[in-house]
Amino acid sequence: MPNMSLLVVEDETDILNLLTYNLQAAGFDVLTSQEGYEALSLAKRHRPDLVVLDLMLPGLDGFEVCKELKRHEDTKNIPVIMLTARGEEVDRIVGLELGADDYVVKPFSPRELILRIRAVLRRSSQEASNESIWQNEGLRVDFEAHKATMDGNEMLLTATEFKLLVELIRSRGKVQTRDQLLDKVWGYQFEGYARTVDTHVRRLRQKLGLYSYWVETVRGVGYRFKD
Repeated sequence: MPNMSLLVVEDETDILNLLTYNLQAAGFDVLTSQEGYEALSLAKRHRPDLVVLDLMLPGLDGFEVCKELKRHEDTKNIPVIMLTARGEEVDRIVGLELGADDYVVKPFSPRELILRIRAVLRRSSQEASNESIWQNEGLRVDFEAHKATMDGNEMLLTATEFKLLVELIRSRGKVQTRDQLLDKVWGYQFEGYARTVDTHVRRLRQKLGLYSYWVETVRGVGYRFKD
């Protein structure tokens, strides 16, 4: 079986070399870029399994690169992990709003990044459960086809948003804490990353439109999908 391929986009040469070395040592095939426009070209040409994307880039910054990746049919399903330098919450929220699947704050350990990469890849390729299709009123979710439709129109969900919707539906009627959702959807638990769940739930509600009320907030606990 061929190795999973990664596109690493980072303009600082020392960091790029460090990431490349550690990711190759972990068994990944690595493509690299230090500039936004080139990164987009590489992603469209090679279709990597995942993109590690720095925010501060020459030419086209990481936000715009992510937006372009998610806008095009041939790259919209490629998972993206963003690297944020300052760790400011606004950067993380904007990145997640644009469709990034996760973020890592600099400085970070290569081991943590590899853990995140594997978690994102794992949930992106996870097999559907025994329940293949769920439908209620105008919302229909086909787990095997990885497709959700609302009133007959396909919902444009990222891989993470779809996984979150599936987990909420599978546990409908039961409260899921943020830590439980982090573990099930993201594949890890780190203190301080519960806001990742809140941001994705907010995006999911926006896309559910009139059906957003099905995702209930249980204050101080987490979320529940109406049974």
